[in-house]
Amino acid sequence: MQDTQKRGGYTFNQQPAAIAPSRKKAKYRDPHETFSGSGPLSTNLMWDKRVVRGNTYAAQVLPLSAQTELAYAEKEAQKQRKKIAAERKRLEEESRKRPSTPEAVDGRKHIEIQTETYLEELTDKVEENTVDTQTDPMMDRPPTPLFVPFKTGRDMETQIEDGDLFDFNFEVEPILEVMVGKTLEQAMLEVMQEEELEAMRQHQLQYEQRRKEELMETQRLEAAEQRRYDEKERRKKQEVERLRKEKETREKLASRLYATQFLRNLENQVFGRLEDEGWFYDGVEREVETEFYPWLMSKVDAELDNRRKARSLVDELIRIAANKARKEPKDNLH
Repeated sequence: MQDTQKRGGYTFNQQPAAIAPSRKKAKYRDPHETFSGSGPLSTNLMWDKRVVRGNTYAAQVLPLSAQTELAYAEKEAQKQRKKIAAERKRLEEESRKRPSTPEAVDGRKHIEIQTETYLEELTDKVEENTVDTQTDPMMDRPPTPLFVPFKTGRDMETQIEDGDLFDFNFEVEPILEVMVGKTLEQAMLEVMQEEELEAMRQHQLQYEQRRKEELMETQRLEAAEQRRYDEKERRKKQEVERLRKEKETREKLASRLYATQFLRNLENQVFGRLEDEGWFYDGVEREVETEFYPWLMSKVDAELDNRRKARSLVDELIRIAANKARKEPKDNLH
């Protein structure tokens, strides 16, 4: 148990077991009682692996980091053991799958033979040979002589007198002429080159001066053209402003004339229209129009209605009398 704690903690795993059927229990439980022969009861403290046995004060308590490292090392070792077991199992399976030599028939046996190209004699005794050697005494090697190549051809000699090779004063004259001529020619070329460069500089200065003058003239013409364009634009703006002001003046004059003509009889027209609409009225006239006229019209309507009824009654009486008068002569004739 202590070793387990040192390795990084305790883990408990128990195989699942079926619950025993209900039965009449004894007063005291048998400590050796089992469930279907699967082992002692897990509830017995004497068999519970989670209960620490012995003195716990001497147990070495490791920090959490050390416990983590031990747990990691234990996992790595377990992985290595699993890997070795898997490799061993694979080799065993390969050996079982590999076809082997069948068993020998009765009266014969298998022996090991050599199948290589060159046979080797197999003996239990190791061959041994004794070999020795002896060097003869020798003198020191002498120094190597200097190598001198053999002569080839024949040796010849000659005698040169004064004046036989060349006359310095005579031979040096054309060389000096060439050197002096080349020097003078080079000097003339350099002078001509300097004059040409000076002429080119003068021509460049004249060209730059002429170019500056043309540029100044162009700028002057552009400035004059710009001034003329600005003056033209200013005049156009002034003309547009003048036309706008004239238009505004004409519109103001036309508006003033129209307003004068419109407002000339406006007061009379307004009062006349208000009077026509009934905003200015006479009290007696309004009372006659609103009270007397409706009453009078209602009375007239009633009177006309009465007359219409009376006329209809008179017409009905006349019709009845006429009918009766027409019937009486007929009765008298009978």
